[in-house]
Amino acid sequence: MSRRLAIGIDIGGTKVAGGVVDESGVITHRTRRDTPHRSTSPAVVENTIVESVEELLGHVDADDVVAVGIGAAGFVAEDRATVVFAPHLSWRNEPLRDALSQRIALPITVDNDANAAAWAEATFGAARGESHVVVITLGTGIGGALIIDGNVQRGRHGIAGEFGHMQIVPGGARCECGNRGCWEQYASGNALVREARAMIEAGSPVVADLLARLGGDANALTGPFITEAAREGDPTARELLADIGEWLGIGMANLASAFDPGLFVIGGGVSAADEMLIGPAREAFRRQLPGRGYRPEARIVRAVLGSDAGLIGAAELARAGR
Repeated sequence: MSRRLAIGIDIGGTKVAGGVVDESGVITHRTRRDTPHRSTSPAVVENTIVESVEELLGHVDADDVVAVGIGAAGFVAEDRATVVFAPHLSWRNEPLRDALSQRIALPITVDNDANAAAWAEATFGAARGESHVVVITLGTGIGGALIIDGNVQRGRHGIAGEFGHMQIVPGGARCECGNRGCWEQYASGNALVREARAMIEAGSPVVADLLARLGGDANALTGPFITEAAREGDPTARELLADIGEWLGIGMANLASAFDPGLFVIGGGVSAADEMLIGPAREAFRRQLPGRGYRPEARIVRAVLGSDAGLIGAAELARAGR
Protein backbone atom coordinates (compact mmCIF):
# COMPACT_ATOMS: atom_id res chain seq x y z
CA MET A 1 0.00 0.00 0.00
CA SER A 2 1.37 3.41 -0.94
CA ARG A 3 2.13 5.96 1.74
CA ARG A 4 1.10 9.62 1.66
CA LEU A 5 4.50 11.14 2.26
CA ALA A 6 5.24 14.85 2.02
CA ILE A 7 8.46 16.81 1.78
CA GLY A 8 9.04 19.77 4.06
CA ILE A 9 11.66 22.45 3.44
CA ASP A 10 12.47 24.91 6.23
CA ILE A 11 14.37 28.00 5.04
CA GLY A 12 16.00 29.94 7.84
CA GLY A 13 18.57 32.70 8.04
CA THR A 14 21.48 30.25 8.15
CA LYS A 15 20.24 26.85 6.94
CA VAL A 16 17.87 25.14 4.54
CA ALA A 17 16.64 21.96 6.24
CA GLY A 18 14.55 19.38 4.42
CA GLY A 19 12.89 16.10 5.21
CA VAL A 20 10.48 13.45 4.04
CA VAL A 21 7.66 13.32 6.59
CA ASP A 22 5.10 10.54 7.03
CA GLU A 23 1.51 10.95 8.22
CA SER A 24 2.55 10.50 11.85
CA GLY A 25 4.94 13.44 11.68
CA VAL A 26 8.03 11.21 11.58
CA ILE A 27 10.93 12.35 9.42
CA THR A 28 12.15 9.37 7.42
CA HIS A 29 14.94 11.08 5.47
CA ARG A 30 16.77 14.39 5.89
CA THR A 31 18.92 16.90 4.06
CA ARG A 32 20.57 20.15 5.07
CA ARG A 33 22.34 22.96 3.23
CA ASP A 34 23.60 26.42 4.09
CA THR A 35 21.28 29.29 3.22
CA PRO A 36 22.79 31.31 0.35
CA HIS A 37 23.85 34.81 1.34
CA ARG A 38 21.06 37.33 0.93
CA SER A 39 23.15 39.42 -1.47
CA THR A 40 22.81 36.69 -4.08
CA SER A 41 19.88 36.46 -6.49
CA PRO A 42 16.61 34.72 -5.47
CA ALA A 43 17.39 32.02 -8.04
CA VAL A 44 20.27 30.78 -5.88
CA VAL A 45 17.90 30.05 -2.99
CA GLU A 46 15.49 28.36 -5.40
CA ASN A 47 18.33 26.18 -6.67
CA THR A 48 19.07 25.15 -3.08
CA ILE A 49 15.42 24.19 -2.52
CA VAL A 50 15.22 22.20 -5.74
CA GLU A 51 18.47 20.36 -4.96
CA SER A 52 17.11 19.47 -1.52
CA VAL A 53 13.82 18.16 -2.93
CA GLU A 54 15.57 16.13 -5.61
CA GLU A 55 17.90 14.60 -3.04
CA LEU A 56 14.99 13.59 -0.81
CA LEU A 57 12.98 12.14 -3.70
CA GLY A 58 15.96 9.95 -4.43
CA HIS A 59 15.55 8.22 -1.08
CA VAL A 60 11.89 7.18 -1.45
CA ASP A 61 9.40 5.96 -4.00
CA ALA A 62 8.52 9.27 -5.65
CA ASP A 63 4.96 8.04 -6.24
CA ASP A 64 4.44 8.05 -2.47
CA VAL A 65 5.18 11.78 -2.19
CA VAL A 66 2.01 13.84 -2.57
CA ALA A 67 3.20 17.42 -1.94
CA VAL A 68 6.05 19.73 -1.03
CA GLY A 69 5.71 22.35 1.70
CA ILE A 70 8.03 25.33 1.98
CA GLY A 71 8.42 27.21 5.24
CA ALA A 72 10.03 30.57 4.46
CA ALA A 73 11.50 33.03 6.94
CA GLY A 74 9.60 36.09 5.77
CA PHE A 75 6.25 37.63 4.91
CA VAL A 76 4.18 35.25 2.76
CA ALA A 77 1.21 36.78 0.92
CA GLU A 78 -2.36 35.55 1.22
CA ASP A 79 -1.96 33.64 -2.04
CA ARG A 80 0.41 31.26 -0.22
CA ALA A 81 2.70 31.59 -3.23
CA THR A 82 4.58 34.88 -2.94
CA VAL A 83 7.26 35.86 -0.43
CA VAL A 84 6.58 39.56 0.00
CA PHE A 85 9.63 40.34 2.11
CA ALA A 86 12.33 38.27 3.79
CA PRO A 87 14.59 40.36 6.07
CA HIS A 88 17.34 37.71 6.13
CA LEU A 89 17.11 36.75 2.43
CA SER A 90 17.06 38.51 -0.95
CA TRP A 91 13.34 37.90 -1.64
CA ARG A 92 11.15 40.93 -2.41
CA ASN A 93 7.72 40.06 -3.88
CA GLU A 94 9.25 36.78 -5.00
CA PRO A 95 6.81 34.42 -6.82
CA LEU A 96 8.37 31.44 -5.09
CA ARG A 97 5.67 28.84 -5.65
CA ASP A 98 5.42 29.56 -9.39
CA ALA A 99 9.19 29.54 -9.81
CA LEU A 100 9.50 26.20 -8.03
CA SER A 101 6.49 24.68 -9.83
CA GLN A 102 8.39 24.99 -13.10
CA ARG A 103 11.06 22.68 -11.69
CA ILE A 104 9.24 20.42 -9.21
CA ALA A 105 6.39 18.24 -10.51
CA LEU A 106 4.41 18.16 -7.26
CA PRO A 107 1.85 20.42 -5.58
CA ILE A 108 3.72 23.11 -3.66
CA THR A 109 2.56 25.07 -0.61
CA VAL A 110 4.44 28.11 0.69
CA ASP A 111 3.94 29.48 4.19
CA ASN A 112 5.77 31.43 6.83
CA ASP A 113 8.23 29.22 8.69
CA ALA A 114 6.73 30.08 12.08
CA ASN A 115 3.25 29.12 10.86
CA ALA A 116 4.72 25.81 9.78
CA ALA A 117 6.42 25.23 13.13
CA ALA A 118 3.23 26.14 14.98
CA TRP A 119 1.18 23.72 12.91
CA ALA A 120 3.64 20.94 13.72
CA GLU A 121 3.43 21.65 17.45
CA ALA A 122 -0.38 21.83 17.28
CA THR A 123 -0.65 18.59 15.31
CA PHE A 124 2.11 16.45 16.83
CA GLY A 125 3.74 18.39 19.67
CA ALA A 126 3.38 20.62 22.73
CA ALA A 127 0.15 22.36 21.66
CA ARG A 128 -2.02 19.31 21.01
CA GLY A 129 -5.43 19.75 22.61
CA GLU A 130 -5.15 23.53 23.16
CA SER A 131 -7.60 25.68 21.20
CA HIS A 132 -5.83 29.06 21.48
CA VAL A 133 -2.06 28.94 20.99
CA VAL A 134 0.67 31.49 20.37
CA VAL A 135 3.90 29.95 19.12
CA ILE A 136 7.11 31.97 19.30
CA THR A 137 10.24 30.79 17.49
CA LEU A 138 13.53 32.22 18.70
CA GLY A 139 16.33 31.90 16.17
CA THR A 140 18.28 34.43 14.14
CA GLY A 141 15.23 36.64 14.70
CA ILE A 142 11.80 36.02 16.20
CA GLY A 143 8.98 34.34 14.33
CA GLY A 144 5.47 33.86 15.57
CA ALA A 145 2.16 32.23 14.79
CA LEU A 146 -1.35 32.16 16.16
CA ILE A 147 -3.64 29.13 16.04
CA ILE A 148 -7.29 29.43 17.03
CA ASP A 149 -9.71 26.51 16.99
CA GLY A 150 -7.49 24.41 14.75
CA ASN A 151 -6.77 27.11 12.17
CA VAL A 152 -3.61 29.11 11.50
CA GLN A 153 -4.51 32.80 11.60
CA ARG A 154 -2.65 34.36 8.68
CA GLY A 155 -4.41 37.73 8.56
CA ARG A 156 -6.00 39.58 5.66
CA HIS A 157 -2.74 39.85 3.73
CA GLY A 158 -1.11 36.64 4.95
CA ILE A 159 1.38 38.42 7.19
CA ALA A 160 -0.08 37.93 10.69
CA GLY A 161 2.18 36.63 13.43
CA GLU A 162 5.25 38.78 12.75
CA PHE A 163 5.58 39.37 16.46
CA GLY A 164 9.34 39.85 16.24
CA HIS A 165 8.74 43.21 14.59
CA MET A 166 6.51 44.65 17.30
CA GLN A 167 8.16 47.81 18.57
CA ILE A 168 9.03 47.15 22.17
CA VAL A 169 11.66 49.90 22.75
CA PRO A 170 10.81 53.20 21.02
CA GLY A 171 13.94 54.52 19.32
CA GLY A 172 15.80 51.34 20.21
CA ALA A 173 18.23 49.16 18.27
CA ARG A 174 17.93 49.29 14.49
CA CYS A 175 16.26 46.21 13.00
CA GLU A 176 16.81 44.72 9.56
CA CYS A 177 13.13 45.32 8.80
CA GLY A 178 13.87 49.05 8.75
CA ASN A 179 12.42 50.06 12.11
CA ARG A 180 13.93 50.57 15.54
CA GLY A 181 13.28 48.78 18.80
CA CYS A 182 11.75 45.58 17.38
CA TRP A 183 11.25 42.74 19.84
CA GLU A 184 13.69 40.48 17.99
CA GLN A 185 16.46 42.98 18.69
CA TYR A 186 16.15 42.11 22.38
CA ALA A 187 14.95 38.51 22.65
CA SER A 188 16.52 36.54 19.76
CA GLY A 189 19.68 34.58 19.07
CA ASN A 190 21.20 37.62 17.39
CA ALA A 191 20.42 39.72 20.44
CA LEU A 192 22.04 37.16 22.74
CA VAL A 193 25.29 37.14 20.75
CA ARG A 194 25.28 40.92 20.27
CA GLU A 195 25.01 41.55 24.01
CA ALA A 196 27.80 39.09 24.81
CA ARG A 197 30.10 40.68 22.24
CA ALA A 198 29.29 44.15 23.57
CA MET A 199 30.44 43.06 27.01
CA ILE A 200 33.63 41.64 25.56
CA GLU A 201 34.32 44.78 23.51
CA ALA A 202 33.73 46.91 26.60
CA GLY A 203 36.44 44.94 28.40
CA SER A 204 34.09 43.92 31.19
CA PRO A 205 35.89 41.69 33.69
CA VAL A 206 32.73 39.66 34.31
CA VAL A 207 33.02 38.19 30.81
CA ALA A 208 36.64 37.06 31.23
CA ASP A 209 35.77 33.41 31.83
CA LEU A 210 33.47 33.31 28.81
CA LEU A 211 36.17 34.86 26.64
CA ALA A 212 38.71 32.34 27.95
CA ARG A 213 36.41 29.53 26.84
CA LEU A 214 36.63 31.03 23.35
CA GLY A 215 40.40 31.04 23.40
CA GLY A 216 40.25 34.83 23.29
CA ASP A 217 38.44 34.89 19.93
CA ALA A 218 35.23 36.89 20.33
CA ASN A 219 34.35 36.21 16.69
CA ALA A 220 33.84 32.54 17.59
CA LEU A 221 30.97 33.43 19.88
CA THR A 222 27.60 31.85 19.00
CA GLY A 223 24.25 31.38 20.69
CA PRO A 224 24.74 27.62 21.19
CA PHE A 225 28.17 28.32 22.72
CA ILE A 226 26.60 30.70 25.26
CA THR A 227 23.91 28.15 26.07
CA GLU A 228 26.47 25.40 26.61
CA ALA A 229 28.57 27.68 28.82
CA ALA A 230 25.45 28.47 30.86
CA ARG A 231 24.73 24.76 31.29
CA GLU A 232 28.25 24.36 32.64
CA GLY A 233 27.61 27.09 35.20
CA ASP A 234 29.17 30.17 33.61
CA PRO A 235 27.49 33.04 35.49
CA THR A 236 27.76 35.59 32.66
CA ALA A 237 26.21 33.19 30.15
CA ARG A 238 23.36 32.55 32.57
CA GLU A 239 22.88 36.28 33.08
CA LEU A 240 22.76 36.88 29.33
CA LEU A 241 20.10 34.20 28.88
CA ALA A 242 18.10 35.60 31.79
CA ASP A 243 18.19 39.04 30.17
CA ILE A 244 16.91 37.61 26.90
CA GLY A 245 14.27 35.69 28.83
CA GLU A 246 13.07 38.86 30.54
CA TRP A 247 12.56 40.59 27.20
CA LEU A 248 10.78 37.48 25.99
CA GLY A 249 8.36 37.63 28.91
CA ILE A 250 7.64 41.33 28.38
CA GLY A 251 6.72 40.70 24.75
CA MET A 252 4.52 37.73 25.66
CA ALA A 253 2.60 39.88 28.15
CA ASN A 254 1.82 42.26 25.28
CA LEU A 255 0.64 39.33 23.16
CA ALA A 256 -1.53 38.05 26.01
CA SER A 257 -3.29 41.42 26.05
CA ALA A 258 -3.99 41.12 22.33
CA PHE A 259 -4.90 37.44 21.97
CA ASP A 260 -5.59 35.93 25.40
CA PRO A 261 -4.11 32.51 24.50
CA GLY A 262 -4.28 29.48 26.72
CA LEU A 263 -0.74 28.48 25.85
CA PHE A 264 2.54 29.98 24.67
CA VAL A 265 4.93 27.54 23.00
CA ILE A 266 8.56 28.65 22.77
CA GLY A 267 10.58 27.06 19.98
CA GLY A 268 13.56 27.80 17.77
CA GLY A 269 17.25 27.29 18.43
CA VAL A 270 17.46 29.64 21.42
CA SER A 271 14.83 27.58 23.24
CA ALA A 272 17.54 24.94 23.76
CA ALA A 273 18.44 26.98 26.85
CA ASP A 274 15.17 25.65 28.32
CA GLU A 275 14.46 26.87 31.87
CA MET A 276 17.50 29.18 31.90
CA LEU A 277 15.55 31.19 29.33
CA ILE A 278 11.92 30.24 29.94
CA GLY A 279 12.09 30.57 33.74
CA PRO A 280 13.00 34.29 33.60
CA ALA A 281 10.45 34.71 30.79
CA ARG A 282 7.66 33.34 33.00
CA GLU A 283 8.65 35.69 35.83
CA ALA A 284 8.70 38.75 33.56
CA PHE A 285 5.43 37.68 31.96
CA ARG A 286 3.71 37.52 35.34
CA ARG A 287 5.10 40.92 36.37
CA GLN A 288 3.99 42.60 33.13
CA LEU A 289 0.64 40.88 32.57
CA PRO A 290 -2.18 43.46 32.72
CA GLY A 291 -4.71 42.61 35.41
CA ARG A 292 -2.28 40.11 36.92
CA GLY A 293 -3.82 38.20 39.77
CA TYR A 294 -7.33 38.75 38.45
CA ARG A 295 -7.26 36.85 35.15
CA PRO A 296 -6.42 33.34 33.94
CA GLU A 297 -2.74 33.07 33.06
CA ALA A 298 -1.51 31.33 29.93
CA ARG A 299 0.88 28.45 30.35
CA ILE A 300 4.36 28.86 28.86
CA VAL A 301 6.13 25.73 27.67
CA ARG A 302 9.03 24.79 25.46
CA ALA A 303 8.29 23.30 22.05
CA VAL A 304 8.95 19.56 21.87
CA LEU A 305 9.78 19.12 18.18
CA GLY A 306 12.90 21.26 18.29
CA SER A 307 14.52 22.35 15.05
CA ASP A 308 12.43 19.80 13.14
CA ALA A 309 9.16 21.66 13.72
CA GLY A 310 9.43 23.90 10.68
CA LEU A 311 9.97 21.18 8.13
CA ILE A 312 7.43 18.83 9.76
CA GLY A 313 4.82 21.56 9.78
CA ALA A 314 5.55 22.64 6.21
CA ALA A 315 5.13 19.05 5.05
CA GLU A 316 1.91 18.56 7.00
CA LEU A 317 0.37 21.82 5.78
CA ALA A 318 1.15 20.77 2.21
CA ARG A 319 -0.21 17.25 2.66
CA ALA A 320 -3.40 18.50 4.32
CA GLY A 321 -3.88 21.39 1.90
CA ARG A 322 -4.08 23.82 4.84
